[in-house]
Amino acid sequence: MDQKIQELTVTLFGNSSAVHFGDENILLGQSKPAADGADVSLTVLKSSNVSGRSVNLINILDLQDTELYLDSVDEAIARLVKDNEIHAFVFVLQQCQLTDTDKVGLEWLQRIFGESVLPFVMILFTYETEEDCDSIIDDLKKNPVLEQLHAKCGDRYHTCSKSMNNQSEMKTLLEKIDHIVSENNQRCYTAEMYNTASNLRERLQDSKNQQSACSSQQQQDDVDAAASTQVTETEKEEIVELEVAVHPQQNNEEKEKLLGKQIDQLFTRLQLEKNQQQKLKTADVLQITAQSLSFQDSCGEKELVKTFLQRLLLMDYRARNITVSEKDQRQSGTTEKDEDDTWESFIKTKSELDDERSKDHIDPMDVQMAVFHCSDNFLKQLIVTKLSQCQYALPLLVQNPFTGETEFPLWTFRQIRKSWKTCEISSETTSRTKPIYEAETPMVVFFRIGSISSSKSQLINSLINEKHNTFFHRDCPGSCRNRLLMDGVVEISWYLPSGKSTDHFTDCVAFCNLHGDGETHKKQLEILSEMSSVNVVVLGDQDDNIPSNAILQKLFKCPKPLICLFCEDNSKASRGKNLKYRIGLKDRNKSDVLTDLRTIIKGCVSKSLSTFSLDKLGQQKDIRNNENDEECQNGKEAAMQIMVLLKGIEMSKIKEMYLPCQGKLWHKWCEKKKELHRLQGPNIEMQKCKKQAEMKEIRKQQHQHGLSKFMELFINTLKSLTENEKCYFLKWLGILLDNSTTDELSGFRQSYDLTWSKVLDLKGQADKSEEIKDAQTQLEEISEKLSAASFGMEHILREMGQIYESFTSVQADENDFTLPRLAAEVMVSGHPLELMDGDTGHVPLIWVSAVLDELIKKLGNPRVFVLSVLGIQSSGKSTMLNAMFGLQFAVSAGRCTKGAFMQLVKVSEEMKTKLKFDYIVVVDTEGLRALEFTGMSTRQQDNGLATFVVGLGNMTLINIFGENPAEMQDILQIVVQAFMRMKKVRLNPSCIFVHQNVGEVTAGEKNMEGRKRLLDKLDNMTKLAAKEEECNAKCFSDVIAFNVRSDVWYFTQLWEGSPPMAPPNPLYCENIQELKSSIISKISTNRGVKLSEFKENFSSLWNALLDENFVFSFRNTLEIAVYRKLEHEYSKWTWMLRSAMLAIENRLHNRVINESFSEIDKKDIVECMKETKTEVETSIKRFFDEDWDKDILIQWQERFQRKISELCNELVEGTKRKLDEVIRLKIAREKVDCEKKSCESKLFKLSKDLAKEKNKETKEEALEKEFEDVWSKWVTKLIPDSPSFSEINIWGDVTQILSESYELSLVCERQTQGTYKTMDVLGDYSDYVILKKQEDSDQEDLQSRNKQEEKDDKNNACAFEKVIKDEKQGLYEESCGAITFTADDRNSLTDLIRSTVKDIKAEIQKLPITKRGYSQIYIPEIIAHIKEKVKAHESSTSKFILKKEFTVDLCLYVCKFATEQFAEWHKEFKETYDVRLYLEKQRPQYLNIFKNYCNGATSTAVFGQVIVDTLEPSILQAAYDQSAIDLSEKMKRDIPAFNGNRSNLEKHILTSLAEEESFENYIQYIQNPREHFNNFIKKKVKEYIFKENCSIVLETIKGNIKSKGNCVVDAVNEATKEANKSNGDVNMWLHHFSQKLKDELQFKEKSCLEKKEITDLDFLQEVVIKGLTSVMPKLSNSFQVISDLKWEMFRKKPDDILSEHLCQCCWAQCPFCNAICTNTMEDHTGDHSVRFHPFCLIYLIKVHFPSAASRYAARLPLRLRSF
Repeated sequence: MDQKIQELTVTLFGNSSAVHFGDENILLGQSKPAADGADVSLTVLKSSNVSGRSVNLINILDLQDTELYLDSVDEAIARLVKDNEIHAFVFVLQQCQLTDTDKVGLEWLQRIFGESVLPFVMILFTYETEEDCDSIIDDLKKNPVLEQLHAKCGDRYHTCSKSMNNQSEMKTLLEKIDHIVSENNQRCYTAEMYNTASNLRERLQDSKNQQSACSSQQQQDDVDAAASTQVTETEKEEIVELEVAVHPQQNNEEKEKLLGKQIDQLFTRLQLEKNQQQKLKTADVLQITAQSLSFQDSCGEKELVKTFLQRLLLMDYRARNITVSEKDQRQSGTTEKDEDDTWESFIKTKSELDDERSKDHIDPMDVQMAVFHCSDNFLKQLIVTKLSQCQYALPLLVQNPFTGETEFPLWTFRQIRKSWKTCEISSETTSRTKPIYEAETPMVVFFRIGSISSSKSQLINSLINEKHNTFFHRDCPGSCRNRLLMDGVVEISWYLPSGKSTDHFTDCVAFCNLHGDGETHKKQLEILSEMSSVNVVVLGDQDDNIPSNAILQKLFKCPKPLICLFCEDNSKASRGKNLKYRIGLKDRNKSDVLTDLRTIIKGCVSKSLSTFSLDKLGQQKDIRNNENDEECQNGKEAAMQIMVLLKGIEMSKIKEMYLPCQGKLWHKWCEKKKELHRLQGPNIEMQKCKKQAEMKEIRKQQHQHGLSKFMELFINTLKSLTENEKCYFLKWLGILLDNSTTDELSGFRQSYDLTWSKVLDLKGQADKSEEIKDAQTQLEEISEKLSAASFGMEHILREMGQIYESFTSVQADENDFTLPRLAAEVMVSGHPLELMDGDTGHVPLIWVSAVLDELIKKLGNPRVFVLSVLGIQSSGKSTMLNAMFGLQFAVSAGRCTKGAFMQLVKVSEEMKTKLKFDYIVVVDTEGLRALEFTGMSTRQQDNGLATFVVGLGNMTLINIFGENPAEMQDILQIVVQAFMRMKKVRLNPSCIFVHQNVGEVTAGEKNMEGRKRLLDKLDNMTKLAAKEEECNAKCFSDVIAFNVRSDVWYFTQLWEGSPPMAPPNPLYCENIQELKSSIISKISTNRGVKLSEFKENFSSLWNALLDENFVFSFRNTLEIAVYRKLEHEYSKWTWMLRSAMLAIENRLHNRVINESFSEIDKKDIVECMKETKTEVETSIKRFFDEDWDKDILIQWQERFQRKISELCNELVEGTKRKLDEVIRLKIAREKVDCEKKSCESKLFKLSKDLAKEKNKETKEEALEKEFEDVWSKWVTKLIPDSPSFSEINIWGDVTQILSESYELSLVCERQTQGTYKTMDVLGDYSDYVILKKQEDSDQEDLQSRNKQEEKDDKNNACAFEKVIKDEKQGLYEESCGAITFTADDRNSLTDLIRSTVKDIKAEIQKLPITKRGYSQIYIPEIIAHIKEKVKAHESSTSKFILKKEFTVDLCLYVCKFATEQFAEWHKEFKETYDVRLYLEKQRPQYLNIFKNYCNGATSTAVFGQVIVDTLEPSILQAAYDQSAIDLSEKMKRDIPAFNGNRSNLEKHILTSLAEEESFENYIQYIQNPREHFNNFIKKKVKEYIFKENCSIVLETIKGNIKSKGNCVVDAVNEATKEANKSNGDVNMWLHHFSQKLKDELQFKEKSCLEKKEITDLDFLQEVVIKGLTSVMPKLSNSFQVISDLKWEMFRKKPDDILSEHLCQCCWAQCPFCNAICTNTMEDHTGDHSVRFHPFCLIYLIKVHFPSAASRYAARLPLRLRSF
């Protein structure tokens, strides 16, 4: 519903005869307008009688008839419009009486009030009678003029009587006016709109005056033939029309109207009429559109703007040369006339077609300026930046065609930086790089007065750059005389010297060009002449007007140099006073003129003190600066507030102060993260926890820094600004930061250059080593400062990321942290997102993932295609991406991009039907092989970055500078091998090679052989890598999709000439466009990935890269292969040394045991090793000198020779140390054995003596403390020379020895996965094998294979993912044949594993560990044996190759039980030979003795308590041992499966399998029945004991404790009785007691020197029985619940007892169905027998597990598979 405006302002115009004035007239009353001469009467009536509403009426009826008094009319209307906002214009017409004045009334209104008045206009038809009112519709249909007026007013009209006295009609009129207001969104016609229209009229009037002057001059100059030939007939007609139109006595508005219409038509023809208000944005032109993929020299008018922008974004300076296609132009329609077919008529005929085309032609500069005027400020900035890159002149002052204002677009210059070299007087060259708006340079201004025959723009071009049209001129392609938007435009360009003798000027000079007549554009001329250093005016005819010209006179009087160029004068250069010069141009040699002009300008510039800068121009008050827009100012003010914080702080310290989270803490965290993924050695989990704790602590430290003032202000600013203001803010902040760092960075670079020069000078002097060292230290300091001083937007956004990551690590429960959302908004606005931090080479994964999540929320998880670029430093990667997609990645010589950045390029709606994705993610990366970095770390970082970039992209552009791809070949080989190793990551990469700077046009054809060699080398290296990594890839394209025919491109050089004045090469731009079109065509069938999938791939790829470290340290695949060959040899050499040392150790050990030695001489060991060491050293020298790859091996020779030498020394030292320990142990043990009784007696006596010194009332805690204090002293005193055993780490030794043959990362990975633990029952070994292809097995001939590869190359796709998938399935099929992994193969591996285990178990049983202790040498012996077994097995089959994972897992599996056995045996060894350990076990006994004596006990009581203490653990152990037998008997009776033989047990096992329905259990039963039987028995036993019969078990063990206790009591009584009977002493008592218990439990006689004090055996009997009485309940009460039962206490466990009983039989299996032999004798005579072959079991498997059985079919015997 239309909203009512309570107070309306309405303007009435039209014919007053259509209205009756009088008191009854509600609107007008009696007042009637009068037009009597100059006094124009305008009346404003205020009425409140129209439906209760106030109406302000502006009455301008009949005003269109007062044209002669236009000035007064303008003044009056301007005053009224200024004071009132008008809601509607009512055009009053009398019905059926349309006059000539009425017909042009609407045009008059448009001319006065502008085009913007039409939405406010409606027609009011007045009628005499009611009958006339009904005929209005018919009148409209009959009268076309009236119908056009009606349509032009938007079909808005109303009817009322001429007297206007009907309240109802007036009310309806006001309602229709309300509707007009509603349609205009409550807007009114304002004074601003009127001023715009008025300014446009004035500008058109100026243009008419100029055209009039030109026409007059052409009529007077009859001899100017050259000028007249350039004027077409159509132009002459237009000039005549204009002369008529602008005659002082004629209607001046006609020409304004004509020019306005032409401008409107121009914007309409260019499809820009909508963009006059709704400006074009950068995002609109950067989209992937169908238009952006074509490259045409001509197009239709409707495509001119898009084509111009497309070519401009490509940096193609031919963007101005685009012509309108023939089909879009008018057809000539000329016909041949036979009667006029004569020479005379032919040469006199003039082409009407050319005239028409000239008339309709759109000038290229009009296209450029139209686009400029219809763009927002950001797109204007991009356009001007690209124009600058094309070496075009830039718009400095422009006239807005919509407002008529003169504007200075300073904002558009803010991103332009120029570099040049100046040559000083001392011949030293100085390099300068500055933002162009800051450059203080001389300025030379060119303008003309009147009409001239020579082209001023062309003259400037010749002056500064002869080879390039910097300024567009009349002879440029497409130029025409009827340009509409260039008149009054001032363009600027800078001459940039290169520091060479060929420079035209020695320093940077600005050249300005005013288009149009200087007299017409006085404001622009005044501004330019005021700021110029030299003024150059170009003059035409030497007529009387020139001497009297006020402008020229003013310039002549000005002290600034003035150069006058006369087009019609042929005089040479001459000089007047005060630096005034004149030069004639007519009929003179162009080169001479230019030489004179350059000489004069150079001299004038050198003497001029005035300089020009864009910033100075921006301070002019007479022109509108586009940076004064409110949004721009708000953005600038916000940026300036941030910059205030940096004021006065040294740039190299700003990041440390305001961005603390990304400094040392972030670098340290990155190092810890890498270490976390590359843990080595034992206790991986402990190391992992430690690293994670350290990383968390670093995060806490980062979090403690919180938000600095800088970051807090930055984040709050982003939150508070509007979208446009935010864009301005980010741009301003980037600009200001660049400016603030430029000078300091330049100073650091100069210091670096000077210091480096000093180092070079000192290097030749031998006595200057200290000075060189100091200078190099200074260089490093400057380099650090240089890095610290670089400060841009990427560092601020990086700090945001670190703040967020530290915040989430410390406060993970916080959900409203908005930093990722802000970063996502920044990215959507056009700024790149940093994926990899270039300073650390690390990816902030949490931050990037969070930002991508916010992007998904914002964009709706679109599909994206990832396009990345990779190349050597300064090869033009960023430049190529910028040209291809119109982006603005940083470009310069050297390293300008650090790390990796991504940016989104949107796909237009029209292209989404052709492409399968919504965005292209463009990833730009830093250059590889940077000159400023060298060494291994750089190689690792480059290789890691390359792998990351290629893996991340769906397609990667491999950028190569020149034709030689050698450097990139090496990197790609590492990438390929890394991909083969990262099998868990989903990868689908492809690549295109782009050779830049190739000058030869036919390079593609001439380099066919080179491309073939490239592909051959990549394929060969891929095969080599596949062999190393045990992968089935056969060619490069199996890993990275690549077609050598279509994926190799050659680009010409970037610059057309020598910088800094050279424009981009247009052929380069064509190459870019062709590549872009090819890429889009190639990826049109690729669906890309969803942004969420991209995030997941990104994360998994980075984690895989962190895990990978081995391959990145090598130059190429060949190096890796050679290094692995060296490792293999190294393993042989180390084993030779170790095995020799083991033999030496055995000999010397026997010698030590058999003979008496006090020490083994180290020289003896070295002498024994001498022969083997010499043999190894000879082998090493021969390998490094004679191997085919010796040139590559040489880099590692010294390191491996040193490692062998260190190993040899280590083995010698270790053997000597071990033998010395053996000697010491032998001596100590002999000493202890000899003095054992003495030691015990001494300890007993010491305990007794110490007890006597103590008070009986001393507390027990104090007694224990006192005893602990003296115990260690006693032991040390008793055995002072006893050696202590060092701790051993057997599993660590396993890891170390394996890492000598395999990569440590692989060994650690296999340990972490833990697959090796169940290797013997794994069943499916397909993941461990690589099946050989049929073509490899049969060794097909090479020629046929090459043909097949060539055929496959036509349809090249990345098969790597399929290869990996097939490897995981254990199946790999080729079209030429297939080999599968059969059950027989599986059985052969099972046999290999079991036989290896059996052999190793047998071998380790022979090791004397219990006598000599553990030695590290045992581990390599085991591993060597395993490797030999595996190698022998591989040689016996031609079907498959075993992966190294199999060998590593088998080694780990075998070493696992070997380690357990070694540890147990070594423990026994320690207990046997470690005297300290023996005495430590006696400590509790002597502590009790000490306590008892302290409590006043007699020797008899003490001795009795010692016996009780000794008996307590023995009783418990005996109870456990008896309980195992009892429980086994109970279970054999109670459990049906155990109360028969093995056949009965098997029956229950089969029943259990059917009930469980576990497929894996079935497979275990079939493959390893004995293991399955044992597992079944264990399971049943555990269920019986711990679940089903807990109370029975507890009662059983309690009963056995009581039983054993009673046995002991009986033995005490009987021993006492026997001893008393024979009058024996305590020794006899002990003898009888031991004899009675020898079959019941373990008890060893106790010796004691204090036995003579024990005479009362009855008392001893009483003490022992009393002690047992208290011990027995204590032992029984320790078993309250079943968890109190200690399973490990069973010497022989119940399940082992049952297994021995039930499973000691034959386990041979049927070779067809795996059925078990039913014979119960293990080594029975005769054949094996089976009652039935259980095909029913296989049937059962297939019924219950159809899918699993089909998957497992390859692992079953052939007969079972066919069942």
